[in-house]
Amino acid sequence: MANILIIYATTDGQTRRISRRLQEVIERQSHHVTVVPIEDAPSLDLTAFDKIVIGASIRYGKHSPLITDFIEKNKSFLESRPNAFFSVNVVARKPEKSKPEHNPYLQKFLNRIEWKPRKLAVFAGKIDYPSYRFFDRLMIRLIMRMTKGPTDPKAVVEFTDWGQVEAFGRVISDM
Repeated sequence: MANILIIYATTDGQTRRISRRLQEVIERQSHHVTVVPIEDAPSLDLTAFDKIVIGASIRYGKHSPLITDFIEKNKSFLESRPNAFFSVNVVARKPEKSKPEHNPYLQKFLNRIEWKPRKLAVFAGKIDYPSYRFFDRLMIRLIMRMTKGPTDPKAVVEFTDWGQVEAFGRVISDM
């Protein structure tokens, strides 16, 4: 039985939901899973974990700087354990951008950091216009208009493929 840590950074909550689903899948394989937001990561004793998984959402083309800082500070430790990284972004709703090697946001992120995760995944996120602040709603609608996505300001559209999330959970269990 492995002790697995999932650290996540979320903007609107979808990455937290994905992290929790990964936890459910992995715990079915008799592992213990701790899920924490990146803000709580500095207080953790990383040596207590056998495997480390990091997940982060994209907002305006970037992952949270807290994730980047955590990775930079803990690169050596991360490399000493089985590890994985997943990105959550709405561009992954498009089949041609739904794989790690073809997702521009994940590739840009990986090129910026020195750590090379052993396992990678990309999950499509969620659009929830009613929950966004005015500026975010306006900007995301503009981006969606340019990329042929949903633009109805009342729309809530979940693009996450939960079967894909569960499959990645099994990959993590087997690392």
